[in-house]
Amino acid sequence: MRIRLIAVGSRMPRWVEDGWQEYARRLPPELALELVEIPLGTRGKNADVARLMRQEGEAMLARVQPGERIVTLEVNGRAWSTEQLAAQLERWRLDSRTLNLMVGGPEGLAPEVCARSEQRWSLSPLTLPHPLVRILVGEQLYRAWTLICGHPYHK
Repeated sequence: MRIRLIAVGSRMPRWVEDGWQEYARRLPPELALELVEIPLGTRGKNADVARLMRQEGEAMLARVQPGERIVTLEVNGRAWSTEQLAAQLERWRLDSRTLNLMVGGPEGLAPEVCARSEQRWSLSPLTLPHPLVRILVGEQLYRAWTLICGHPYHK
C-alpha cells in the first residue's frame, strides 16, 4: 500500500524535512510513505483567499487517481487513539488502495477536497503548525505500524 501525504506548502525548514524523512525511512516498503507538496498561493493584503484555496484544492485533487482513498486531516475530524489508528491502518492496508492524506494551508482545506474525503482525521483539537503536522503524521503512522507488528517502539 502506498501512503501519500498531500500538503499545501513548500520550502519547509530543514528540521521538518529531517523529521519527515526519518519516519518515512522507518516504514517498510509495503507501506511506502511519500510527500507531495502543493505550492501555497501568495497571500497578501488584498488576496482572494477563496480563489487561492480553490486553486490549492484543485492541485491537491489533481494528484489523486480515480479509486484512491482520500482522508482529510481536519480539526473537526475524528480523533483516534494509537490503537484505533493501528486498526484503521490495518483496514487501509487490507483494502490496498493508495491512501491520500490531505493537509490544507493556513485557512484549511478547500470545500471540494473535504467533499471527496472518505474519512476525516483529527490529530488534535489544537491548531497545529502545518510543518509540525507532517512530522506528527509520519511518527503516528510509524507508531501504528509498530503496534501492528508487535514491535516495542509503541511501549
